[in-house]
Amino acid sequence: MRVSRRTVLKGGGVLGAGLFVTRFLPGMPGGGSGGPAEELAELAQLNEEFVPTTCWIGKQDCGIIARKVNGRLVKLEGNPEHPRNRGRLCPKGQGQIQAIYDPNRVKTPLVRTNEKGVTGTWRQATWDEALTMVADKIKEIPEDDRKKYLLWQKGRSKAGDFYDDAFVKASGATKMGHGAYCSDAGYRAMELTTGLHGVLHPDFRHTRYLLSYGWDGMNGGGNKTCQITWHQQLIEARERGLKMVHIDPSRRSAGPFADEWLPIKPGTDMAFFLALANVLIENEYVDTEYLTKHSNAVSLVKADGTFLTETRTVTIENDDGEEEEEEVQIEQVWDAASGGAVAIDADRVQPALEGSYTAGGVSVKTAFEVFKEHVASATPEWAADICDLKAEDIRTVAMEMGEAAMIGSTIVMDGITLPYRPVGIMGYHVTQQELGFQACRAAALVMMLLGTIEAVGGQRTDYTWKVYKNWEPFGDISVKDGPYNMYLKGSKFFPINSANPSIAAHAMLDPDKYELEAVPKVMIIHMANPVISFPNQKTIMDSYELFEFIAVIDPWLSETADLFADVVLPAATIEKYEGPMSANTQYVDAKTLRVPPMDPLFDSRGDIDIYLDLCEKAGILDKYLDVVNSELKLEDNPLPLTERPEVRDIFDRWAKQQGLEGVEFFEQQGVWQKGDVPASKFYGYAQDPPFDGNRHRFYGESLLRAQNDMKELGAGEIFWRLYTPYPTWMTATLEGSPPEYDLYLISRKLIEFKQARSTFIPVLNELAPKQFMEMNPQAAKDRGLDDGDEAWVESQNALTGETRTVKTNVSYLETIRPDTVCLPHHYGFFTNPITKDQGPTSNTLFFSGEGYVTNTADQSFHVKVKVYRA
Repeated sequence: MRVSRRTVLKGGGVLGAGLFVTRFLPGMPGGGSGGPAEELAELAQLNEEFVPTTCWIGKQDCGIIARKVNGRLVKLEGNPEHPRNRGRLCPKGQGQIQAIYDPNRVKTPLVRTNEKGVTGTWRQATWDEALTMVADKIKEIPEDDRKKYLLWQKGRSKAGDFYDDAFVKASGATKMGHGAYCSDAGYRAMELTTGLHGVLHPDFRHTRYLLSYGWDGMNGGGNKTCQITWHQQLIEARERGLKMVHIDPSRRSAGPFADEWLPIKPGTDMAFFLALANVLIENEYVDTEYLTKHSNAVSLVKADGTFLTETRTVTIENDDGEEEEEEVQIEQVWDAASGGAVAIDADRVQPALEGSYTAGGVSVKTAFEVFKEHVASATPEWAADICDLKAEDIRTVAMEMGEAAMIGSTIVMDGITLPYRPVGIMGYHVTQQELGFQACRAAALVMMLLGTIEAVGGQRTDYTWKVYKNWEPFGDISVKDGPYNMYLKGSKFFPINSANPSIAAHAMLDPDKYELEAVPKVMIIHMANPVISFPNQKTIMDSYELFEFIAVIDPWLSETADLFADVVLPAATIEKYEGPMSANTQYVDAKTLRVPPMDPLFDSRGDIDIYLDLCEKAGILDKYLDVVNSELKLEDNPLPLTERPEVRDIFDRWAKQQGLEGVEFFEQQGVWQKGDVPASKFYGYAQDPPFDGNRHRFYGESLLRAQNDMKELGAGEIFWRLYTPYPTWMTATLEGSPPEYDLYLISRKLIEFKQARSTFIPVLNELAPKQFMEMNPQAAKDRGLDDGDEAWVESQNALTGETRTVKTNVSYLETIRPDTVCLPHHYGFFTNPITKDQGPTSNTLFFSGEGYVTNTADQSFHVKVKVYRA
């Protein structure tokens, strides 16, 4: 199908959409006071157009056909040619039309006229004045100091080449995102373990057995994409006979699609996976060929936990392009043929996978032997006590996975014979817990035992095979002495670091404790609302008092802007060019752009236009455009660095660089489908050599070396205790709360909403108008609470003793553990009239800082609470 901008209606054949437009949208025919004859005459002039574009409100950028009448958008439908949604569109996608016309949008640049920290009073400003104010604040900071004093905070931005890369590099700012609140603990775990950028998802077309690990199957979320795409692939896999086992404290919407539900206690996932490994090894469900050839499970480990290595001098190319010699350490293995220790890359080496040996007078064991000993006591009975599950259920899952993996089997894909291991895990947001990094590592180790990593039907992390930039640095983790940057990068506190804004807030409030090099002065916030969306509200708000100047780019006046912004720059919603964006489904390779279905409303501007204008006023436009040329790979027709381009022209050059006729392709087609992803790009096993010759880190020796460095620099145990080469069970910090805090609070995302921007849409608010606390009926009755009753929820920080309290309504839910309650995200807003008085945000109750973040500085969404009648 070729969708084009076209006029299809003239005369009186206009249906409800046209009537809606004429009666209710400003500046349209029929909006006046004329009679029926006048209205019919006006209706005769209506023109209808269909514009393909991309959803703005959700995570996965679904394809949209936007229906326009006389230039006004009246309806959004799914684009049947878009591979991610195939003509479907969720309520968020359809409802975003209300966001476009929302009268509560910021209509013009605003400048604060009162003190910060309280509800703002504002005056309108011109774009020239507002941009000049922001640019002047950037220019006031010397270029060499901008990393220390200029902070760029993003939410979920949709054009990283223009925002995360071009603006951050051109301005010299320090970037912080939202990933530390999303799933980055899992990202860091997989980057270290397999080198891929993502968390856990299955090869749905070929998987036959799936562990739904904290993934509810139908209520949104999931690695890489979200609602619709994963749902379609899950349903199709179920029709092919997929078995799904749901591991979660609450059954949620996975119920109809799961064959079994194991209601695990919150925060005990690591113990569960270690027990699976125990059973798999005991019953010899181990892919020895994968472990021997493609992992470091064969590397020899000394008694101190570090590898036995040999020193080798190699020639490398330095940053200046010059060759120089460098000494490197090469891991050694036990060669079964020669009966001695040799380099892991020696010719014709036959590494032993198991055993204890003596090499040069040093006692060593293979890393796999160390793991066998490590999990020997992690029996299902041991895990059952920790996870509050039945030992036989844990054992059954392990045995079913071992059998389903079909170790040793192969399949031909695109003419390539590949291992076939049809077992996978879907896990994403679930890694945001104190032990989450190592819990994800434990899940990955189970998949490595079965040999499913990048096998057909097996465990996937990214959509295509591509080793991420963190693979090599995570093999030799840098731990530095202070002073540190604002989010403690490379520090003795969090050497692996996801740039958590809440940790930065702690550091700003106590710079001596965290050895901060400087407290930032200027912040630009792009499509983020930290006061509501980020945990530990009080700490966030206290830290924002320290900024000298804050500018916010957003279509709405967020709570953060209301309390702390000096300038607000109104961004457009869907009515802008943005991208390029992936439309990959993991099986179909595609690219798309967001094309404006209409001009920006009010005096708003597209985000890229805002950055172009801001960079021009800040005197850094040439640097900005230079990075854009590089990121978009505009080798054939680069942007001139001396003049401000139109955004459409930038995308026109990019499209032509791809071999397309230009941006018109996307304006007419909506999506560029490149074709099916071939096996050679899809599977790590299909590379030559497999996995590009990398050995996956079954044993995380670099974590142990980092731990030793952290200790040497004086870091406390709370920071280094999870830097262990194998996931090692330990009691979570929250268990130290007094016994009266006898419930676990977890949180989740509702399908009705996604980012905070979706809460401002009336039709979605009608679906979920009030905050509620999901609670097991028996647990509620034990506390004298009926369904719908108001209750206080009080959290407690086990380390500091601090308490936080909110009031909400009880909602009975049979399928949640009696010791667990759940408060969804998305509530607590107060600046937009639509969202007032809907109840508290769960982020009020969550803590950040020691004990309530992972060892990678990623946020935990677990805390102990008590609940009582209001």
